[in-house]
Amino acid sequence: MNFNIAIIVSFLFLAEYGAAQVLDISKFGGSPNSDITQAFANAWKEACTSTTAVKIVIPAGTYKLNVIDVKGPCKAPIEIQVDGTIQAPSNQDEIKGETQWVKFSYLHSLTLSGKGVFDGQGANVWKQKAGGPAWSGKKSNKVFMNFGFNFVNDTIVHGITSKDSKNFHVLVFGCHNFTFDDFTIIAPKDSPNTDGIHLGKSTDVKILNTNIGTGDDCVSVGDGTKNLIVQNVNCGPGHGISIGSLGKFTTEENVEGVLIKNCTLTETDNGVRVKTWPNEPATLTITDLHFEDIIMVNVRNPVIIDQEYCPWNQCNKKEKLLLVKLMQLDQIAMCLNIVTK
Repeated sequence: MNFNIAIIVSFLFLAEYGAAQVLDISKFGGSPNSDITQAFANAWKEACTSTTAVKIVIPAGTYKLNVIDVKGPCKAPIEIQVDGTIQAPSNQDEIKGETQWVKFSYLHSLTLSGKGVFDGQGANVWKQKAGGPAWSGKKSNKVFMNFGFNFVNDTIVHGITSKDSKNFHVLVFGCHNFTFDDFTIIAPKDSPNTDGIHLGKSTDVKILNTNIGTGDDCVSVGDGTKNLIVQNVNCGPGHGISIGSLGKFTTEENVEGVLIKNCTLTETDNGVRVKTWPNEPATLTITDLHFEDIIMVNVRNPVIIDQEYCPWNQCNKKEKLLLVKLMQLDQIAMCLNIVTK
């Protein structure tokens, strides 16, 4: 796969947005050290109805933002350039049961760019009063993730940082032709259930030149994912790069065409992993997996194929119906530092 993919995509977007109308958040009453939820909603409404390309700009500074649904379809390409720090509500009770903090839905030709940081302020919900994990297993779905991209096509996320999400950092669901380039994900290694990027039912997604350090999988691949490229990604801390878990539900779709290439995993619990449930109710295949030129440093479990994945004892072990085929591992280098006293 060509390293120039992201560069070509970037030039295409630059050309498209070269003469875009600029909407500064200040025009809508948004200012540093204030809540910009309504200001952003108003800016988005104007941008979405424009028949020519628009760029929404959030300059340097610190801003508060509550749950927001950035929804289309819109009439022309839109870029959101964020150079400030955007803070989520620190108290989960303020969210009213929402599962995604910044939710993008039914859009195409979207760019999210800049040097900005989306801070989920997850520390307050990661720990109980006694200092233990705030949740595990099914309970985690009550806590929102930083980004949700739902049915969003022809899109690029470039330069942005996702920090301290309360749950997953990013969900990519039902998307097509979606690129992450120079994206950063940051959370402590003990932050629970903070997967970096989780994909499901999406095609032609690229994760390029990206740094992910978190408390769970750096990248997790759900059912229906096809033609995924993860290239030049640094992972660690975290649980590595995972295909699955898969096979728990009858509605799940096949996974086809996954390339993990030129990636470095450092001090992760796992390296590359395929995990499937032992009680799959339907025949599901995982096809055409390629792990190439992977470097692992101090990785506890470098390669795992787990067909009896069963967290929290939720399964009744039946005959395995899930098939993994055409899997290639090429040039995987592992380094282990041994400290003697």
